[in-house]
Amino acid sequence: MRAGYPATLDSTLVDLLPAGIDLIPLPDGLDHDVEIEVWIPDPYPTRALRIWPHLKGVRLVLSLMAGTDWITDVAGPHVTICNARGAHNVSTSEWAISAILAMLKQFPLFQDLQRSADWRGRKQATVNYERVIGDVRHLRPPVMVEELTGKRVLQVGYGSIGKEIERMLAPFHVDLVRVARTSRSEPIVHSIEDLDRLLPAAEVIILILPLNDSSRGLIGSRQLTLMKQGALLVNAARGPIIQTDALIEALNEGRIRAALDVTDPEPLPPDNPLWRCPNLLITPHVAGSSPQFAPRAMKVAAEELRRYVNGEPLQNVVQVAI
Repeated sequence: MRAGYPATLDSTLVDLLPAGIDLIPLPDGLDHDVEIEVWIPDPYPTRALRIWPHLKGVRLVLSLMAGTDWITDVAGPHVTICNARGAHNVSTSEWAISAILAMLKQFPLFQDLQRSADWRGRKQATVNYERVIGDVRHLRPPVMVEELTGKRVLQVGYGSIGKEIERMLAPFHVDLVRVARTSRSEPIVHSIEDLDRLLPAAEVIILILPLNDSSRGLIGSRQLTLMKQGALLVNAARGPIIQTDALIEALNEGRIRAALDVTDPEPLPPDNPLWRCPNLLITPHVAGSSPQFAPRAMKVAAEELRRYVNGEPLQNVVQVAI
C-alpha cells in the first residue's frame, strides 16, 4: 500500500504512521503523476489543491483538519474522506472563549489606547457599551467591560469541538442553549429548524458547525435582524456560514458585535469593507494553529490508517465512497 503525505511534515510526525506502508513524501511543487491509495493532504488547502491533479488512484483521504468541504469538492464522490475529529477540540475551543472575553472586555479598544500611550480614550468603552447594547441609563461607575458569567449563550453546532466549548464555558455558569442539525433529548439539543426562534434571547451566538449545503448562508439578514441588540456573534467554523454583506450591514448599523476566525472570502481582500466595520474582531483562521495541533492530527490520521490497513471500521468518516 502506498500513502502520500506532505513532504513538509516533520520526521517525528511521519514516524507516527504505521509500519509496513510505502510512505511517499509529496512536495508542494509536485510536477509529475504519483500513484497512491491513501492521501494525507497538506493542512493548507491552497497547497494541497496544487498537487491533487497529479495524484492517481486515491481511494482514501485522511485530512489533518476538521473541515473537509474543499476535499469533497475536488475529490468527488468516489473517494472515502475522513477528518481529524478531535484534533482541534482544545485549541479551537480556547479561541472561542478567548474571543468572547476579548470582545466583552473591550480588549481591542484598550490595546489601541496602550499603543497611543494615552488612557483618556477609555471613555470610549462606555460609549461603545451604551451604543451597542442600547443601555442609556448612564450607570455609575461607568460601564467599561461586561461579564460572560450568567449570559445566555446559543451554540450552533454540537460536535466534538462544540462539546469542548461547553466544557470550557461551565465555570462561567452561562445559560447554554444547544442547536444541531437534529434535536436530541439528553442533553437537550434543539434542531437547526428552531434557530430563528432561539436567536432573539441569545446574548452570545457561537457558530461551530460544518460547512455544507444546509449551513451555507445560514446566518443572513433575517437571522441578524432577529438577534438581540448588542448580541455577540462568534464564528469559529467556516466563513460562508455567514452572509458577509448582511454581516457588514448589521455591524455598520451597530446592531450586533462579532468575532471571526474565518471570513468569506478568505483570505479577506484588503479592499473588503469588513475590515473597517465597528465592533468586530478578526483573526486570520488561526484558532487551531497551536504547537499541539500537528501531533494530535497525525495521531488521528495514523489510527485511521492503521484501521484501514487492518480492515477495521474507520472512525471519522465524513464521506463514504460510492
